[in-house]
Amino acid sequence: MNVNQFPDRIIKIDQEHYLYFGGTAYLGLPTNKEFQELVIKNIRNWGTTYGSSRSANIKLTAYKNGETFLAHHIKAESAVTVSSGMLAGKLVIDALKKQTDSFFHFPNTHPAIQIKDSLPVFINGNINPRLSDSQSEKITVLTDGVSGFQTKAIDLSILATISDHKEITLLIDESHSLGILGQNGCGIYSEIDLPIKRKIMISSLGKAFGLNGGVIASDVAFINEIKNLDIFISAAGMNPAFVQTLADAELLYKMQHQKLLENLNYIDRKLIKNQSIKFDKNYPLIYLEDDNLIETLKANKIIIANFKYQQNANNLNRIVITANHLYEDLDKLVGILNQ
Repeated sequence: MNVNQFPDRIIKIDQEHYLYFGGTAYLGLPTNKEFQELVIKNIRNWGTTYGSSRSANIKLTAYKNGETFLAHHIKAESAVTVSSGMLAGKLVIDALKKQTDSFFHFPNTHPAIQIKDSLPVFINGNINPRLSDSQSEKITVLTDGVSGFQTKAIDLSILATISDHKEITLLIDESHSLGILGQNGCGIYSEIDLPIKRKIMISSLGKAFGLNGGVIASDVAFINEIKNLDIFISAAGMNPAFVQTLADAELLYKMQHQKLLENLNYIDRKLIKNQSIKFDKNYPLIYLEDDNLIETLKANKIIIANFKYQQNANNLNRIVITANHLYEDLDKLVGILNQ
């Protein structure tokens, strides 16, 4: 299906209007007029792009402003932006290769933080014996904040049972939890309180935050390591107009996050729960187990996300709720699901 405008809450297909519950614009910002005005203002001040290295002698204050906001919002010591969430993941992996003996991963980890020869945290439902042995080593654990086909934050309590002989670094991809979970959408980074040496988060900013780019957040020492990597030095940064917009939109992010929560609470009050529908009132995705529902929704002029997320995976049937959906949209959706 091809459309000729941004797919917000309503899209036009073959001259007909449909309600749209797809995409990743959780806070509804790409079409938000106030947000657009902030972006336009900053493009006029900072241009459409800036192709210089972040390490050049000329430093743009936009980066300091936006990254200070992100560190404060995420509740991390420090943060740095890059041109995409994928690059954020690859930069961190490159840095950790030099200081990690073994990598371990939770199920369904996003390709941005996958690495060859990483070992599973779980084997047949139990903790990997390698994590319980007495071999002293530095390990890095890789995970998404919210795994694919899930509606709750990852349970990391298993990390507390890892052998004391392991020095643990945790890398978490929050592309689908930053801006959504936590106070004002701060994500789950600040809530992680486990016996680990270091925690690092990466995230795309092109989803909830509505701007092309990525962020890495951690302690000051690690962020300085990232800034000294050859790839970081030789690459252009995130669009400075977008980075400045991050700082300028602080109140708007809070307002849209509150609207999203109100929509989710509204659905929770109306939706009849059953095993074929996976929903949690704190998360803006509804997963459908029944493929037939897709056609039923389409027949009622509702389009949802339906695609194969990774090769050899099951089809992803995902309803996405955003801050822009109206109660009347939600009534129509829930009415069909309840049938």
